[in-house]
Amino acid sequence: MGKIFIIMGRSSCGKDTIYKHLLERENVDLKKVIIYTTRPMREKEKEGVQYFFRSIEEYEKLKSDGRIIEERTYNTMYGPWHYFTVDDGQIDLSKGNYLMIGTIEMFKSIEAYFGKENVYPVMIHVEDGNILKRALHRELKQENPKYDEMCRRYLADLADYSEENLKDAGIDRSFSNDEDINTCIEEIEEFIKEVESKR
Repeated sequence: MGKIFIIMGRSSCGKDTIYKHLLERENVDLKKVIIYTTRPMREKEKEGVQYFFRSIEEYEKLKSDGRIIEERTYNTMYGPWHYFTVDDGQIDLSKGNYLMIGTIEMFKSIEAYFGKENVYPVMIHVEDGNILKRALHRELKQENPKYDEMCRRYLADLADYSEENLKDAGIDRSFSNDEDINTCIEEIEEFIKEVESKR
């Protein structure tokens, strides 16, 4: 039986880069799971690569059809943005291990849906100063930077990833991405191999 590994952490902690590199590693065989969102597509993003981008109407149809496994809604400066995992056949634990990017709430919902023994958290930790520097650097690259949304995300993440919420979800281990992302990726790879060896 395969396992689901969920990468979590505050915005700008490097989740996307770590996710991409782990999928490319030869020592661990991980399949990607693409979640859905109603937020606008950013520059350089592509449909079906970072996310499946859907309209509010399409999201509501999937929800009414009972096909949404878990969902999160963020009340942004530009209205509500929905992120959600759909029961669309992407995940089949009889076919191997899967890698996802998500939040603590997503982790808990996926764990409830697929079973605690099949879902593992991969929490990425980055110090506050580095988070803010990386977030600002990312916004500066955008044609129309959204600094207000950047600040809202930072403050919301402080609450979402509080020690209390981590403890409540049973997440007691994290992987530092403050200095060397390659070391961080190697440590996560070793963790995944440890989990696989216990099967």
